[in-house]
Amino acid sequence: MILPSVMEWIHKFHWDIWKVVSTVGLSAFAARVIVQWYVTEKRREVVVPMTYWWLSLLGATCLLSYSLTRTPLDWVFVASNGFNWIPFIRNILIHRRHQKKRQGCVKCSRVNPPVARYCMECGELLKAGTDA
Repeated sequence: MILPSVMEWIHKFHWDIWKVVSTVGLSAFAARVIVQWYVTEKRREVVVPMTYWWLSLLGATCLLSYSLTRTPLDWVFVASNGFNWIPFIRNILIHRRHQKKRQGCVKCSRVNPPVARYCMECGELLKAGTDA
């Protein structure tokens, strides 16, 4: 039977803290795709939510930490995880800046993108600098 052999393998597998960290990182990378897919399906348009970038940053940080603890140090593994956090942080900052510039409609309270001149809900002319 296959189940007992799988259970024996699990018991023999040595889990140290860095394997847990790397597993969290890999899980974060897998979860970000599922989150992005779910939000895209829900809105019926391609969307990259903030959760995607936070999970990407978590995954990159965990995998970089894990790669730095391996002996001997594998520079290919370190390099592949060493710089991908830069665009993740940049996208988080850009998203936050964009969120701060969104405009609220005085008439219907709809939150509109920073570039909108008219409310997407009621067509009211938006005044510059009105936040929701």
